Amino acid sequence: MNEYDVIIAGSGIAGLFCALNLGREKNILVITKDALDQSDSFLAQGGICVQRDDDDYDSFVNDTLKAGHYENDIKAVQTMVGMSREIISDLLNIGVNFDRVGDDFSYTKEGAHSKPRILHFKDTTGEEINGKLIKKTRDYDNITILEKSRVIDILEKNNTCYGVAVRVSEDKTENYYANVTVLATGGIGGLFKRSTNYPHLTGDAVAIALKHNVAVKNINYIQIHPTSLYTEKPGRAFLISESVRGEGAILINKAGERFVDELLPRDVVTKKIYEQMDADNMPYVRLCIAGHVKAEIKERFPGIYKKCLEEGFDITKQCVPVVPAQHYFMGGIEADLNGRTSMDALYAVGETSCNGVHGKNRLASNSLLESLVFSKRAAQDIMANWQVKTHQVFPVNSYPSNWAIGEADKGMILNEIKRQDNINAV
Repeated sequence: MNEYDVIIAGSGIAGLFCALNLGREKNILVITKDALDQSDSFLAQGGICVQRDDDDYDSFVNDTLKAGHYENDIKAVQTMVGMSREIISDLLNIGVNFDRVGDDFSYTKEGAHSKPRILHFKDTTGEEINGKLIKKTRDYDNITILEKSRVIDILEKNNTCYGVAVRVSEDKTENYYANVTVLATGGIGGLFKRSTNYPHLTGDAVAIALKHNVAVKNINYIQIHPTSLYTEKPGRAFLISESVRGEGAILINKAGERFVDELLPRDVVTKKIYEQMDADNMPYVRLCIAGHVKAEIKERFPGIYKKCLEEGFDITKQCVPVVPAQHYFMGGIEADLNGRTSMDALYAVGETSCNGVHGKNRLASNSLLESLVFSKRAAQDIMANWQVKTHQVFPVNSYPSNWAIGEADKGMILNEIKRQDNINAV
């Protein structure tokens, strides 16, 4: 029988960091819907926030609260900020690189930050962090990785989780049992017409939670990022990092005039862009990097430079068309500061969870930090409160081929969003 101590659904930084903090003696299974590196964590461009020094604590907390329209859980914010330097130390210890200026880190600033406090590795910070976590995970012989497999349900009885049902192939479902199950399946971008997320991230864990009456929170809090590269081609929207604007890039309208303070919170800039698009009767506005960003553009933003060039735009010489796109899910499965959900033995971490840290709008570059902080806390809570459950065996159910990833579950999530407060981008 497929038995493990801990099962983690998701291979982004939340899932992998949780696995690495569980201890070498636990038998852990990481299940991922696609390939191990096909998570939104891998796509993160801008960087990861850190409290720079003791004097930065209040400022960092206040910036996060202000961006979140003061709907944040203050204890969650304080916890995240307070652990940020510990998390950076953890990353350095496993070989993660950050750009430096001499012997010090290179800090950048993004929208709604009162000072530069964002560490970065060029414009591929997520790839650098997630790549090193993947390498470390593969070195642990107690961690088994199951790729191209979809968690389509949880196994539960009397509000206690005993594992997951997994579609391991087109026509085969298997049950996997665990003492503890952690949901870290990422966001809901695959439900949107235009999103910077991978299309296979369709909120499966949220659909499962709704099915089993696991508490969800702020499910209508969805962030639309101001700047994705405009194209009429189908597929995932390419994000142009907020760090570009943080380092000086400006937004201009049809007449070539600047129309907004680019470093306002993301939701405010997005609203201004939509208004300008309507006024210009245009499907985009333009982002001007050349002549405004002091850094060597090709070196500082190599990924963005390469992608824009492929689309016919040389960002060292010309402005590029940009348009807002769905980017992040502030809501999700309700979790406490240790990742515990309303169901026993079921944890949720990362973007699929909601502990209230982001409030109504996420502050730029807090996503990687939040995932790392609270996945580590979940792992520590699991280890500190380890209790072996009474063994349960469930029948292997025959699920429809679209279960937890198809139209029924998409509708379930969208109906819940609409019930609370629908947004036009859905």
